[in-house]
Amino acid sequence: MARVENMDAGFLVRQVRPGDIRHVIGLDERVTGLAKPAYWQEVFERYGKAGTEDRHFLIAEPNGAGSDFALLGFIIGEVRAWEFGSAPCGWVFALSVEPKARLQGIGHRLFRATAAEFAKAGVKTMRTMVARDNRLHLMFFRGEGMTAGPYIQLERDIE
Repeated sequence: MARVENMDAGFLVRQVRPGDIRHVIGLDERVTGLAKPAYWQEVFERYGKAGTEDRHFLIAEPNGAGSDFALLGFIIGEVRAWEFGSAPCGWVFALSVEPKARLQGIGHRLFRATAAEFAKAGVKTMRTMVARDNRLHLMFFRGEGMTAGPYIQLERDIE
C-alpha cells in the first residue's frame, strides 16, 4: 500500500513510513503539549506498519523544497463494525495539521483521501468524536460535511 497522491497544492498525501514517526511525535507534541513517543510507536505498529484495507495512517508532506516542515499533517482511521449494532463504518480517531501550515487545504485533503480509502473498503459512513469545547476540530469536521450521528457518547467517573 505505497499510495502517493500529488495534490498539486504544494504537498503530497501518502501512507506513513517508519521515518515519519519522529515527525508525527513532534507535531503531536507541538499541538497537545504532551510527548507520547511510546503511544505513537504503538499506533504505527498497528496502523502504519500493518497497513490493511481497513486501517489507514496517511501523512501530508511538502512537495519539493522550501518548507520549514518535514511533515504537514496526518490522519488515522479504521473501518469498525458491529459495536452496539453499528454497521461497518470508517472511524477517524486522529487528525493533526502543523499549526503554521493550516488553512492550506491539508486537513481537507487528508480527510478526503481517508474517505476514499474507506469507500474502497465498502463503507458508506464516516464517524469521529470531538470534544465539545474543541471548536477547531468541531468546525473542521462540520466543514467536511459531518453532522451529529445516531449515537450519544456517555461517560461516568470511576471511583
